[in-house]
Amino acid sequence: MPITASMLYDLVQCPHRLTLDLRGDQGQRDTPNPFVQMLWKRGTLYEDEIVANLKEPFLDLSAWAGTDLELRTAQAIERKEPLIYGGRIAADNLVGEPDLLRLRGDKYIAADIKSGSGYEGDEDDGKLKKHYAVQLALYTDILERKGLSADRTPYILDIHGDEVTYRLDEPVGTRNPITMWAFYKQALATAEKIAAAETETLPASSAKCGLCHWYSACLEDLKNRDDLTLIPELGRPKRDAMYHAVPTMGDLAAADLSIFANGKKSIFKGIGLETIDKFQRRARLIKENGKPYLTAPVNLPVSEVELFFDIEVDPMRDFCYLHGFVERRQGDSSNERYHAFFADATDGALEEKAFRQAVEFIRERSPCAVYYYSKYERTWWRKLQQRYPTVCSADEINDLFDPQRSVDLYLDVVKCSTEWPTSDHSIKTLAKYLGFDWRDTHPSGAASIEWFDRWINEQNPEMRQRILGYNEDDCRATRVLLDGIRSLQ
Repeated sequence: MPITASMLYDLVQCPHRLTLDLRGDQGQRDTPNPFVQMLWKRGTLYEDEIVANLKEPFLDLSAWAGTDLELRTAQAIERKEPLIYGGRIAADNLVGEPDLLRLRGDKYIAADIKSGSGYEGDEDDGKLKKHYAVQLALYTDILERKGLSADRTPYILDIHGDEVTYRLDEPVGTRNPITMWAFYKQALATAEKIAAAETETLPASSAKCGLCHWYSACLEDLKNRDDLTLIPELGRPKRDAMYHAVPTMGDLAAADLSIFANGKKSIFKGIGLETIDKFQRRARLIKENGKPYLTAPVNLPVSEVELFFDIEVDPMRDFCYLHGFVERRQGDSSNERYHAFFADATDGALEEKAFRQAVEFIRERSPCAVYYYSKYERTWWRKLQQRYPTVCSADEINDLFDPQRSVDLYLDVVKCSTEWPTSDHSIKTLAKYLGFDWRDTHPSGAASIEWFDRWINEQNPEMRQRILGYNEDDCRATRVLLDGIRSLQ
């Protein structure tokens, strides 16, 4: 079976997804998620835009497919076409369709057009995306096997219009000495074994699962297996390290942990004894349907005015379109009110206006306590301050997010000072456990982005209201969680 770039992309995301794509019951696939469909559409439109604005001549082979495309690409390479769009190359069991093949000297390098950033998280960290890297490495490998590769520096054209070079022979990161090329070779070997049915993969629960077309089937499988990855923060690598000794949550809950000790360490690579103890407590809490509890004292600010804060961002557009607050006074939830500052179009002036209104809203209610969930709000407000420095100063942002007046309920409280009988610690899971319900049937940040895209393109008032309703529910869920934490023993 040929190995393709899309197979390696899926493998890096989840090895079991590749297994199911190749041999799973296709009738168990979920219908495509609207957010994923939006990404496909946006990716196609962005690629068309980039190609239409290329400032140099190129050979367009996008109308062809299959073996005809492969033959025409080979002929174009033999003619030394300077730039080839939409080609297909193959060698041995590898098949690739790079968006671009560029002549460098008398040989070629490959490139892809991506409607996302070339970097993981913050661009300043310089961490390149591994799922992009393996695709580019596959194209490079094919060119090398055919004696056509200029070097191992393929690139992508990302959503910002930047040309991001992937230096495949350099280490993945400062703490990880493996090169992207070595990582690709490992991924390729795994993909070949999965394709040949020579290795077994297992499902694993992670934050990435919700958008996968195998989500429902995998979740049912995980529950039937009583899988360890249903324990918060116990991901696939830790599960795989522990699997031979404790394959299920029930096994871990009942285990004598002393048998896993190896001096001051455990017998499981990369997992300490304290971590195993933590996972066992979580397994018991889930299996026994226990009550959540505090693991350490929690000191929360006392204020007459409490603001529960949540933003909505379109990361592909790098655009913050909504700042929402639920305001509560004197701890009385019956008088709480929702306030929203919405950018109705993807215009920098409107983004700045919404940010300014949100900053002024907090100023007018100070002194107050501000609660949010995870560092996303803090990260984006710092970014917006740099983007629009006349709105407020960096010092004001730092003061706003000072722990004495502002609390990240996830990092400052839930993660370090509580335990819950749930499979994860997302705001959706914890607030629902406490009895809160979102008005939308499938609430998520990804859904909000898709609704915003439809609002921009269609100007349907129902989409705008759906976004606002979702954001309001997120803010209220943060209030519900705060009250729930205050009630814990």
